[in-house]
Amino acid sequence: MGPGHPRHAARDSIVAIGLALLLGVAWTVRDRTALAALRLPDTDDLMRLQQIRDWLAGQPFADLAQHRLGPAPGLEMHWSRLADLVPAGLILLLTPPFGAPAATLVAVVVSPLLLFAAMLLLVAAIARQLGESGAVAAILAALAFPAITLFVPGRIDHHALQIVLVLALLHASLGDGTLRRGAVAGLATTLSLVVGMETAPLLAAGGGALALAWRRDAPGAQARMAGYATVLLLALSASACLFRSSGWSVAACDGFTAILWRGAMLAALAPAAMAVAGFATRSVRLRTAVLLVSGSLALGGAAALSPACLHPYGQVDPVLARLWLAHVNEAQSLVALPIGKAMAAAGVALAGLAAGIGFAWRRRTAAAWTVLGFQATAMAVCLVQVRAAPLAALLGVPMLAAMIRAARTRGPLPLLAAWIASAGIVHAGLGAALLPAMPVQAGSGCSGAAAARRLVALPPGLVAAPADFGPTLLTTTRHRVLAGPYHRNTQGNRAMYDLFLSPPIHAEALARRWGVDYVALCPDSFAELGDLAVDRNRLVGSLRAGEVPAWLRPVSPAGVGARVFTLTQPERRTAQ
Repeated sequence: MGPGHPRHAARDSIVAIGLALLLGVAWTVRDRTALAALRLPDTDDLMRLQQIRDWLAGQPFADLAQHRLGPAPGLEMHWSRLADLVPAGLILLLTPPFGAPAATLVAVVVSPLLLFAAMLLLVAAIARQLGESGAVAAILAALAFPAITLFVPGRIDHHALQIVLVLALLHASLGDGTLRRGAVAGLATTLSLVVGMETAPLLAAGGGALALAWRRDAPGAQARMAGYATVLLLALSASACLFRSSGWSVAACDGFTAILWRGAMLAALAPAAMAVAGFATRSVRLRTAVLLVSGSLALGGAAALSPACLHPYGQVDPVLARLWLAHVNEAQSLVALPIGKAMAAAGVALAGLAAGIGFAWRRRTAAAWTVLGFQATAMAVCLVQVRAAPLAALLGVPMLAAMIRAARTRGPLPLLAAWIASAGIVHAGLGAALLPAMPVQAGSGCSGAAAARRLVALPPGLVAAPADFGPTLLTTTRHRVLAGPYHRNTQGNRAMYDLFLSPPIHAEALARRWGVDYVALCPDSFAELGDLAVDRNRLVGSLRAGEVPAWLRPVSPAGVGARVFTLTQPERRTAQ
């Protein structure tokens, strides 16, 4: 009985769930102080929490605008309610017996750990489909940095959910086809599109794998294609009703908008045509023609109907693209990163890709080529934007499990080397060792949370602060914020940079024009601006140097990290 035998499914499930519980408890204990204060790991997690709170407080389900972010009446977020459902459900369920603070704490801890368990179970199942040990794969997945950072307590943003959905699509694409597997593939594809556009290349890879299996008339491929096409069309249609948001008509393809939906519906006609044709012919030649014609027409039509989907971030202001987006970690190209960061981000993914190439070449099975296709697609995306590195790491795990099994026959040293090469945390450690030591600067440790503590007691107003402060200020104060780390907030983010980069004498007019009530920053804020951040002829440099213009009044004690100022009343000229 080989390691991929279905009887091992129960054992693999016990290993996966045990790892999720063990690591979940360890992570929660490690981060208990921050979690208790709801200091979540990432700004997106904080914004997700605020979106959920606003919804539970009465904001309509379809209203995804963050009404306290950016210029009035607020910012139409490009997110989806789908990712809000589990944490919001936990808060609703647990608030009556335990109170809102405890319920929220449980929700932000449990939600990502549920996805962590699902991820481990799926990776183990994929490994079994390849004839490898699901238990070994689950262990490697639990070590797969940077993927595991998206599943720690507090990570309630949508990235972990998208990883689980792509893994579900991959699993449904392997093995003999069935109508149910096709339905799972169609549902996973739709839900991933509802969450966001980031995984679109992987969804296309899944559709391509199903189409190629259908073309050669693999066992059950027609049934799987019929289930995929039917559920894809039905689920997309239903999602347009269930998850149509207040930003449905926004002229962008960065979320589940009308533009994305139209393009997806048109692209879904290709598998529908294949499913219909499959009932009429089993000829490889005819099926090849149907695949090429329907695929070309559907994808070409989708690109023509929804051209914005070819450039989801094309509307970013050029100034913001240079000052802000170019410094967002997940938007960087892998090849542009320092060698240490690149190794930490993609070391295990590259090891998995190498193992996958060798595995596919030796086995030459459809399942092996399918997994390799997913790996190659994720790595190609990673070369453009490193946000794909976590998924690329996990897609390589089943292949690394195969490499470990092969190494067992070669002795203890090759086996040890295989385990070391397969452990993502090892690549992370090596990458960190290659990075130059960063000097500790005065004011380090100051953050949006420190600014919030200074602002919380002040009357509600509009705060001009670095973009990364925005989500923290929204979740911990009653204030509105001008800037936030979101590409749609063009007006607010541009206004914030214009304000801080203007000479102090000119910045006053900008602040009053936008209705700013408070200005907040840390001594080391705006590192992305380089020398501009210490230029005393600009407001940011002036404030960092302690030179406060007359139109601002400090409201934080001298010498504290977070510096908060309020605008003074403008002088009035009396008639002569």
